[in-house]
Amino acid sequence: MATLGPVSRHEGVLDRLVAAGMDVARINLSHGTPAEHEEAIAAARGAAAAHASPLAVLIDLPGPKLRLGDLAQPLSVKAGQHIALGAGSTGMLPVNFPDLLPHLRAGERVLVDDGAVALRVRHALPSSLSLEVLNDGIIDSRKGVNLPDSRLPIGALTAADRELLDWGLRQDVDYVALSFVGCADDVRELKEAIAAAGGDQLVVAKIERKEALVEYEAIIAAADAVMVARGDLGVEIDPALVPVWQKRIIHAANVAGKPVITATQMLQSMIGSPRPTRAEASDVANAIYDATSAVMLSGETAVGGYPVEAVRTMAEIACVVEEDIESQGRAPQTWAAGRTGVSNAISHGACEVAHRVGASAIISATYSGATARAVARNFPGQPIIAVSPNQRVVNQLALSWGVHPLLGTRNGTFEEIVAEACFLVEEGGHGAPGDVVVITAGLQTNQAGKTNLIKAHVLA
Repeated sequence: MATLGPVSRHEGVLDRLVAAGMDVARINLSHGTPAEHEEAIAAARGAAAAHASPLAVLIDLPGPKLRLGDLAQPLSVKAGQHIALGAGSTGMLPVNFPDLLPHLRAGERVLVDDGAVALRVRHALPSSLSLEVLNDGIIDSRKGVNLPDSRLPIGALTAADRELLDWGLRQDVDYVALSFVGCADDVRELKEAIAAAGGDQLVVAKIERKEALVEYEAIIAAADAVMVARGDLGVEIDPALVPVWQKRIIHAANVAGKPVITATQMLQSMIGSPRPTRAEASDVANAIYDATSAVMLSGETAVGGYPVEAVRTMAEIACVVEEDIESQGRAPQTWAAGRTGVSNAISHGACEVAHRVGASAIISATYSGATARAVARNFPGQPIIAVSPNQRVVNQLALSWGVHPLLGTRNGTFEEIVAEACFLVEEGGHGAPGDVVVITAGLQTNQAGKTNLIKAHVLA
C-alpha cells in the first residue's frame, strides 16, 4: 500500500509502482489539490489496467487535525517561556481550530510537531490559551498539534471532510479512511454519509487517538477495515506502548475478520536512501508476523527520492516473511473455527478441506467479497482466488490478506460460474490441469450472502 504524492502521481512512476507490488493507492487529502489527486487516480488505474493488476484506491480524509497556521519565520522557544495559542493575532501562535481551545484545562499538554515541542496549558481564555513551554525547540508553520490529555467536543467527520467525501465519491474510489476516530459512532456517521450519497465504498477506521483505545474493539466492529496509524498514536501515548497496541489491534481485527493496515514510518529512511535500515526491515517483518493484512508507505512514496525502491523493498520483505511462516507451519486460527453463521462455517470448512486434499488454491466465487474475507481470516496455506462479477469488490479485495481478486462474469449458472473461475485460475498460473482446487460458492449465483457450498474440483 503506497501513498501517492508529488514524486509518484505521474504515469511513468505509477507504472513502476504497480509492477513493484503496489495494490492499494492511498490519496492523502491533507495535501495536494483535487486536480492533482484526480490526475493521480486516473493514472494509477491506467497503470493497474496495463498490468492486469487489481488496485484499490483509498482516500484519506484529514479529519479534525489541529495545525498551526503560517508563521512569519520559525520561532525558537525555551523551556519555561510563556506563549499564547489562538486565532492568530499579533504575538500569538495561530491554530486552525481556535474554537476548541476553551475546552482545554490547566495542566493538559499541547504537543507540536509530533511532540518535538511540548507545552502545558496555564489557563484558557475565550479565544486563546496561555501555555508554558516545557522544552527548548523550534516551532514552524503548519506543524501538527496533538492534545493527548484532552477530550474535545468534535467528531471525526468535519464539514471540510464532507466536501472532500463528496469529491471522492465522484471519483468512484474504493475505500474512505476516517482520521482521528474517537468512538464507533464516528465510523457509523461516515458510513451513513456514504450510504446517503448512494455509495458502496468501505470505511477504514484510523486508530490514532488515545481515547480510541478505550473502545477499539467497538470501532473495529463498526468499521470495514482498520488502520494502526502509528504517527499520531505515538504522540498521544508513550512510544513504548505503540508496539503493544499495534499487536492488540491487529489481533482484534483478525478475530473480527476485518482487514488491518499497519502504517507510518515503516521504511522512513528510504525517503533519502535506496536501502532501508535493518530496524525498518524488522519493523515491516514483525507486523507481517503479527498477521497484519497490509503494510503502508507514506512519505517514502509521496515525497521520497526512491518511491519504486521502497515499494519493491516492502514487497520483498513481505514475500520472504510469508514464505518463512508457511515453511514453519502457520498456527491454527482458533477464533476462526469458533465463528458461527453459514458463511463462516463454509469458509473455515473450505480451508480444512484444502489442507487435507493438498489443494493448490481456494476459489471463492463471491458477489460482495464477504466470503473471500471470511476465508482469509483463516490464513490458509493456499492462495485465495476470489472471482466476482463486481469490479468494486475486485478492487476492494486487493486490501485483503492472501486474496487474488479476479473479475468474472455477471451472469451464468452455478456450473458456468465454476467453469469460468477454474479457467481464470489456470490462466493466472494458480493451478494446472490435474490440480485439486476447493471452491466456495452459492447455488444462487451472483447474490450477496448466499454462499452455502464447498466443492473439491480437479482442474481439467
